[in-house]
Amino acid sequence: MKQSIYHVLRGTFLVSDDSFKNWRVILFISGLALIMIASSHNADKKVYEIAHLKNEVKEIRSQFVDGRSRLMRLKMESHVVSVMNKKGLSSSETPPKKIKVTASKKD
Repeated sequence: MKQSIYHVLRGTFLVSDDSFKNWRVILFISGLALIMIASSHNADKKVYEIAHLKNEVKEIRSQFVDGRSRLMRLKMESHVVSVMNKKGLSSSETPPKKIKVTASKKD
């Protein structure tokens, strides 16, 4: 046990006669480590992109709500009347009348 730890610490397992098997395992593990690191970086990049898009959605939603509230104020009857008064138009004093159409039968 003690001897194998010394072999690992000194690196003699890499230069011994049957070291080809050890090198294959080391290269395989190194490749897996590189793939894991790349995958982690890719996941982090996606997390940052999702956070950025969420902020953008919040901003656009607030712009939408602001625009909708301005539109509702512009559609209010009091605002329309004031704009029309500025242009010289006023509301009618007489109420509107209903027009009833009776259909006549033609034989």
